[in-house]
Amino acid sequence: MLRTLLAQQLGSDAEAAQVLARWDRWGADLLVGLAEVYPQPGVAEQVVGLIADGHAARSAALRARDRDRTLGPDWFQRPDAVGYAAYADRFAGTLNGVAQRVDYLRELGVTYLHLMPLLAPRPGENDGGYAVMDYGRVRADLGKMADLAALADTLHGAGISLTLDLVLNHVAAEHAWAESARAGDPRYGDYFHVYPDRTQPDAYERSLPEVFPDFAPGNFTWDEDMAGWVWTTFNSWQWDLNWSNPDVVCEFISIILNLANEGVDCLRLDAIAFIWKRLGTDCQNQPEVHAITKVLRAAARIAAPSLIFKAEAIVAPNQLVAYLGRGAHAGRVSDIAYHNSLMVQIWSALAARDARLMTVAMSRFPDIPTTTGWATYLRCHDDIGWAIDDGDCAEIGWNGFAHRGFLSDFYIGAHPASFAEGAAFQENPATGDRRISGSAASLAGLGTARTAGQRQMAIDRVLLGYAMVLGFGGIPLIYMGDELALRNDDDYISVPEHADDNRWMHRPVMPWELADTRHDPSTDAGRMWAGLRRLIDVRKDLDSLHASAPTRVHPTSHPAVVLFVRQHPAGDMVQVYNVSDWNVTIPETDIQAHAHGLTFDRLTGREVHPHDGLYALRPYTTWWLTQPAG
Repeated sequence: MLRTLLAQQLGSDAEAAQVLARWDRWGADLLVGLAEVYPQPGVAEQVVGLIADGHAARSAALRARDRDRTLGPDWFQRPDAVGYAAYADRFAGTLNGVAQRVDYLRELGVTYLHLMPLLAPRPGENDGGYAVMDYGRVRADLGKMADLAALADTLHGAGISLTLDLVLNHVAAEHAWAESARAGDPRYGDYFHVYPDRTQPDAYERSLPEVFPDFAPGNFTWDEDMAGWVWTTFNSWQWDLNWSNPDVVCEFISIILNLANEGVDCLRLDAIAFIWKRLGTDCQNQPEVHAITKVLRAAARIAAPSLIFKAEAIVAPNQLVAYLGRGAHAGRVSDIAYHNSLMVQIWSALAARDARLMTVAMSRFPDIPTTTGWATYLRCHDDIGWAIDDGDCAEIGWNGFAHRGFLSDFYIGAHPASFAEGAAFQENPATGDRRISGSAASLAGLGTARTAGQRQMAIDRVLLGYAMVLGFGGIPLIYMGDELALRNDDDYISVPEHADDNRWMHRPVMPWELADTRHDPSTDAGRMWAGLRRLIDVRKDLDSLHASAPTRVHPTSHPAVVLFVRQHPAGDMVQVYNVSDWNVTIPETDIQAHAHGLTFDRLTGREVHPHDGLYALRPYTTWWLTQPAG
């Protein structure tokens, strides 16, 4: 019946048969997900109407893109896929400015551009743009929706896909839905969680953590107009949405398809772990989250199949894989998920000069569906939270609490062995939790370096980290400025709305005059650019780095040396990393037990052989070993 309804609404559209074929492929996912969460009469019919409308509004160029990507759905999994993340204004001023910098991105090797929140936020404080006031408008200082569509078209012409943030858990208190709720409209009042007294909020608070304990303690805010306590997980001016209301899911299907029709290729599902509330839990990672994602993805697959989803779920390893699909949801939810643990383990290994914890922690991850991939990264726009598991630490004889404290001390420069120059963010005296802000280059020691050798050592640390990120499989993301070894921007405090949030120290304005030195090997920027470009160039020719194959992380007989092993029909690969600033040796059997005669280092273009049964590794050695080329 629903297929017939869709056919009727598509009418005489020349591509109706293709849409109906996609319904035959993904319609069951849509209906199963709706039945799990929204069994109310009429919801499925409303969603079908939204799908038909979304397809009807899709341009000929985007429909052609749909056909191409339906035939090549692994476009984001391929080894030539390289991502770049930036704030549009910090990178190039406006959306039109970004379009004028496309050649820079192409030169770096970028095929996927993530522009940080750019949909219209509330005035003043807005959590870096994550308090959205209007999903149908772009920030006024960046341009208009027409400029976004034009940018997407320019990027597509250059072989670059566009990713935007879609904030799911909450809207700004100034959003039209919230304004209508405050005005007394009962329909929109049900878009939010509002309680007349503290009874229910207090019951929830017993098991809820605080995200920003320093400046936004608690999870509820009193609103006079609503005469009630509004659920506000992140800030008082970010109102959590009631996703048990089917009107909310329909609103977001419409939003998703509208953004897809502007040319957006990937939506980063922000704060997705928080969207379902259940008393007695931490209200994260609830089963309904995955059913809702399946609904959203299926609707998009039918109306705009070139669109993919990336889950922003910074959760424990045993929970994270569910965002790519487990069991009945396998391969039916998000296409990409952030591998936060890899980032944390890289910085942990560099500080400790010891990769043993990495080998234990990374072994906890089960394989992911072969149609999905990890988004790997060394740094991002956010702080680093030390997601270090006590059990993992105990397995190698460490104390988890003490190690987290060591890492925080180390990366703010308070430890005697530190090379880092970061800052503590959101310190919680009750738990001892201290997250860290700082650019990759500053955390790696470029700011504290006093000699040319120390500067090169700092660059080598960043490049080793990026070698792990690029060599892990999935889609690697470069955070703006890392390619130029940008250091912390301490001038953030001069901007009133940034002054209380030190994460802005690693969100600088792009210094294009420095970028102009990127080909000068005598500069830090030039050496970083050349090293990163080499990694990207080599990666593109290695079919064994396709995201469909997993990476296994193995220890060696030396704590500072770790192996990434990839087995792929196109050819096996063993990556060797010395995470220390020491010269070390390891027995040839450590590598050859996994390498099986792989002796050619693709990064240097030379053979690597042991001497007297030992491999000698200089500080921050990075080898990508394969069979000899040709």
